[in-house]
Amino acid sequence: MEVVNSNSIAVEKVLIAYQHLKDVVLHTPLQKNEYLSEKYKANVYIKREDLQHVRSFKLRGAFYKIKKIEDDARKSGVVCASAGNHAQGVAFACAHLNIKGAIFMPLTTPKQKIDQVRMFGRNNVEIILEGDTFDDSANAAKNYSQEHGMIFIHPFDDLDIIAGQGTVAVEVLNDIEEPLDYIFAGIGGGGLMAGLSSYIKNISPNSKVIGVEPSGAASMKAAFDNGGPTTLAKIDKFCDGTAVQCVGAKTYEICKKYLDDIVLVPEGKVSTTILDLYNKHAIVAEPSGALPVSALDFYAEEIEGKSVVVVITGGNNDISRMQEIREKSLLYEGLLYYFIVNFPQRAGALRQFLTVVVGPTDDITTFEYTKKNNKESGPALVGIEVSHPEDYHGLINRMRFNGFEFTEVNKDSQLFGLLV
Repeated sequence: MEVVNSNSIAVEKVLIAYQHLKDVVLHTPLQKNEYLSEKYKANVYIKREDLQHVRSFKLRGAFYKIKKIEDDARKSGVVCASAGNHAQGVAFACAHLNIKGAIFMPLTTPKQKIDQVRMFGRNNVEIILEGDTFDDSANAAKNYSQEHGMIFIHPFDDLDIIAGQGTVAVEVLNDIEEPLDYIFAGIGGGGLMAGLSSYIKNISPNSKVIGVEPSGAASMKAAFDNGGPTTLAKIDKFCDGTAVQCVGAKTYEICKKYLDDIVLVPEGKVSTTILDLYNKHAIVAEPSGALPVSALDFYAEEIEGKSVVVVITGGNNDISRMQEIREKSLLYEGLLYYFIVNFPQRAGALRQFLTVVVGPTDDITTFEYTKKNNKESGPALVGIEVSHPEDYHGLINRMRFNGFEFTEVNKDSQLFGLLV
């Protein structure tokens, strides 16, 4: 494909990174997905960064950065902070380049990601769990690097990191056999999107670049709205790979220049996508990896008849989270409801509830008395999964008609947080 702006620094830096990385990172597949193509009446391709050596695109930026400072890094060692994937990239680089590293990760990091960092880093890295969020870990890591004279490897706000992540776009444009109309990718701190958008917009300016953020951690959208990086007071950590309270100054400037749009996706919808990718395509995507696929629904009309690339950014999903993911999906889809039910003090009330109130296709997922004493007449937490969202109204009507007093836990966020 012809280079539109051959003098662009963005293109030059990304291509230099590509030359350094082509024998290190895996050139991941660009696969046409027939199911998604039929669903959206488009040619939908998925870029499988979940198949990268560390199951995430983060290897690209981390390895390139450390390789560029290899001599200094070998003398002093490196430090990084990460929710998991950048940590694995740094660990991989440290082991392969024989460099010592200290890796800070939030206490909330899934065990699977911690184990992967340990495996990739071998004896070259020390893992330090600190704070509840990435930002907590980052502050601790920066202090540690200053105290010990080590080099801090930023996960996103570094031009070398951005260039390394941008090599995803080089592979996409090399592999696609038709003009690229749309590309969707997730945004955490903005490193991938900055590198990807700057390269694609200079090579293929008519391509639309769409950034995707989880609704509960929309830090780039906040930056766009406020004219600069903005620290969010609180974030939802479910999409841990993109749960960043504040994007980088460099990534913001690049994304502001090149992005065509930012789409916000509810965490529950991401959960549905994770399950769909696994059940329909045998793709194990982490929440942030599934995030861009979720955004296609919001662009269904625009992408019809177009060529679309979706970057599945990572596949480091802990199997122990699957129950949480399924529950979030059911809640979002309107298929799971929780109630505090006050059973009437009469014989057979529980039997009546189970046989008359609960529908023939409904499933009780939770039943717990809220009091240790007087269980038979005390309130109970009841979770009911319905087959279709419209079944909810029949369930409510049957409870009322049969004299069961209840409180809908789903509609009370404070109560939901305490009980579910």
